[in-house]
Amino acid sequence: MANSAALAASVLSDRISALQESQTIAMAKKARELIAQGIDVINLSFGEPDFQTPEYIKDAAKQALDEGYTKYTPVPGYVDLRQAIADKLKRENHLDYECENIVVSTGAKQALANTVLSLVNPGEEVIVFAPYWVSYEEMVRLAEGVSVTLMGALENDFKVTAAQLEAAITPRTKLIMYSSPCNPTGSVFSREELAEIAAVVARYPQVHIIADEIYEYINFVGEHVSIAQFDEIKDRVITVNGFSKGYAMTGWRVGYLAAHKQIASACEKMQSQITSGTCSIAQRAALAALKGGRSSADEMVEAYRRRRDLVLELVADIEGLITPKPSGAFYIFPDVSGFFGKTAPDGSVIENATDLAMFLLNDAHVAAVSGEAFGAPSCVRFSTAAADEKLREAFLRIKDSLKRLV
Repeated sequence: MANSAALAASVLSDRISALQESQTIAMAKKARELIAQGIDVINLSFGEPDFQTPEYIKDAAKQALDEGYTKYTPVPGYVDLRQAIADKLKRENHLDYECENIVVSTGAKQALANTVLSLVNPGEEVIVFAPYWVSYEEMVRLAEGVSVTLMGALENDFKVTAAQLEAAITPRTKLIMYSSPCNPTGSVFSREELAEIAAVVARYPQVHIIADEIYEYINFVGEHVSIAQFDEIKDRVITVNGFSKGYAMTGWRVGYLAAHKQIASACEKMQSQITSGTCSIAQRAALAALKGGRSSADEMVEAYRRRRDLVLELVADIEGLITPKPSGAFYIFPDVSGFFGKTAPDGSVIENATDLAMFLLNDAHVAAVSGEAFGAPSCVRFSTAAADEKLREAFLRIKDSLKRLV
């Protein structure tokens, strides 16, 4: 058996051996294992809406089946869906794109990966605004690029400043990656902040930007601003979005990017060799989502706002959690470093955020994700995409468990 294990390890590529498993998925897996044992776990680890996909979108999928949409689709997506996306970007984001600029992918994650793999050469630097979504750095690693992490200050709602960015750019910088609203912090960049960042990027013609806008609709502070609105850098911005968060369509796996034709064509080529076109039925559902407008999304957003406020109220009663007020998305991201060095009832010491997340899973039976996964080792991410009663129970458990640390 030992020889078999050694043989299995030896046949794996360096590429896959260097790649880390998504820690959000890993924590959700641990939570499911406890649930399978009959333990009542409240899972706040996954970034998934707890709402069902709106009925009119489901109906469109059923109709697509009846109409025979069961064949291979064009690699960049159906033309009418791409046109609807271009129309949406014009109407809501003030961005002018044609169908040729749009590539529909199997989730926004694939759009991100396509872009990184299409742009980044081995050794080139990618500036990643931190805290960041867990897969950004692993995508850069897969492309053999070099991640340069820029950490936003807690007192600035974790947002990286233009001055920080300018100081980090080198002749090797190829790409910048950020999200707004941000996963995991819920921070939202203002128009003024993005204008300052755009002014910096304009001075470095080799630098491109991936703007991850998957949480666009879940915004509690007003206007969403796309950095591609700034004409001086528009051709170097790749805007990534999708349907999973705003329309509660996580399992449908439909995302998209909008970019300069040269970049869009490169991403189409990459996708043609990996998955080809996205699921036909899911694309018809996505088209219906866009045609149906934002009313269902806006209803969900009001629920997320209420839940955010509820959780902030509950967390305010837990000593030791330092929690900025999120402006969007459906997470809180408290600094938990005040618990480092404390001892659990079983005698183990909480050395870091990963230890604390595991303690909460095993003691409070609440699943969360260590901030180490997001480049912020002093924090823990909790999803607020759960029913009010689940959130109340979860944070009561967390409060009781944290009191047990000495």
